[in-house]
Amino acid sequence: MHPAQIPIGLQLTRAARVVSRAFDEALVAAGGSLPEWLVLLNLKTQRVANQRELAEAVGVTEPTLTHHLNAMEAQGLLTRRRDEANRRVHVVELTDSGEAAFTRLRDAAIAFDHRLRDGIPAVELAHLGSLLDTLRGNVGTEETGPPWTGLIDTTTKAPRRMRRTRSRRTRAVEGGSP
Repeated sequence: MHPAQIPIGLQLTRAARVVSRAFDEALVAAGGSLPEWLVLLNLKTQRVANQRELAEAVGVTEPTLTHHLNAMEAQGLLTRRRDEANRRVHVVELTDSGEAAFTRLRDAAIAFDHRLRDGIPAVELAHLGSLLDTLRGNVGTEETGPPWTGLIDTTTKAPRRMRRTRSRRTRAVEGGSP
């Protein structure tokens, strides 16, 4: 027996996998990788004070972050030094090469975002965002922030949407008030 509809979770998983692969390829073409992009992005936008905070912001464990930082330091993208006030803490800072890599990968990420949005009206993109928020809420998570917090300057944008348990369209179909 086949289901009448493809389960939404399967559709979402397939779409996420295809989009993730394409984004990875765009970053590789720009001379980087997703882990590098996430580290560079968070170093530029989060003002993290140490490696522990950076790992949390990126959404990885500290040992995984250390692996990426070792490789990025060897490439000359960043430096690590002991904090003078607390020798147990490593301070991570971008080098000039790291700044250049950030700019390259940021440009690739922006171009990829434009590619994703191509041909989709703004109202539908807003609705998609709302639907994704609802799906996230339906599975019991309110994850916010990492690794993208700070990517968008929200001070010049419209106020953030409030999370709804059901979209306006769903309430209208069910006969509820919008």
